[in-house]
Amino acid sequence: MRENRHIIREYEALRAVLTTGTTIGAARRLGISQPAISRALTQLENRLGRTLFLRISGRIEPTAEALSLNETLDPLFETLSKIDGADWAHTENKPLSIAASTTIAHCFLLPRLATFLKQDPSRRVQFETQPTEQIVAGVLEFRYDLGLTSAMIQQSGVKLIPWRKSKMVCVMPEGHCLANRDTITPQDLDGVSTVDFVRRLGGRSLTEQIFNRSGVRPNIIVEAATNIAAVELARAGIGVTVLNPFPQLTEPQRGLVILPFESDIEYRTSFVLSADRPPSTQTRNFMRHIKFTTPEDQFSEAI
Repeated sequence: MRENRHIIREYEALRAVLTTGTTIGAARRLGISQPAISRALTQLENRLGRTLFLRISGRIEPTAEALSLNETLDPLFETLSKIDGADWAHTENKPLSIAASTTIAHCFLLPRLATFLKQDPSRRVQFETQPTEQIVAGVLEFRYDLGLTSAMIQQSGVKLIPWRKSKMVCVMPEGHCLANRDTITPQDLDGVSTVDFVRRLGGRSLTEQIFNRSGVRPNIIVEAATNIAAVELARAGIGVTVLNPFPQLTEPQRGLVILPFESDIEYRTSFVLSADRPPSTQTRNFMRHIKFTTPEDQFSEAI
């Protein structure tokens, strides 16, 4: 008959290996020997009747069952931390390190970061605004625990968890000659003064593909580096701009008309995580907080 007695040391070994990525690192973290870590994992697997780690070429890789068990254990260790007077989930008292694109940071994230910190005064966060390529590099190098971006990323070593999707819109000042349309098509913008993005940004390649397929040549007046700049230039009457409405345009906008833009492109706003290291309890808590505090709006929807 299977032994069902729960042994805390086995669970500690599981979490330490998931956090450090190796049995050697786990042994150092818990102050025990590497064989003791391996023995605890084997005992846990035998007791549960599940394979929690795959041993491949000298490396140890967690299975989906291990990651699921780790998340299930969060409440247990949070309770033990309260009993002991120490917060196990805040390993080594390191702050949660977050990086986000400029638009997401200033138009959406900061108020939610504030409420997250107010919920628990012991929480500590390091927060930066960065372009997407720097967010990805930081996650790959473990400098950031979590990134947030709406860019379309294809990069090995990172995992994207989409949580919001949206479609392109066309933004223009009130009184613009196209403001009475129900939907804007690429053909509507042929020769029209526009605010586009600098060529190094993914948003520029998207609009160029759409206009090239349609045989359209807008009159690009300004090239901007952020959605915030593009919208403000449109508000000032410089031209129309085509972009992702989330999160900047989810609130009412004075002096602007925002119309659907005919395109099959769907934006996905995603959490960016390391594919090689499971997220910490703090990271998962922050992701849940963001999801739960995102209001519904007319331009985006939850995934």
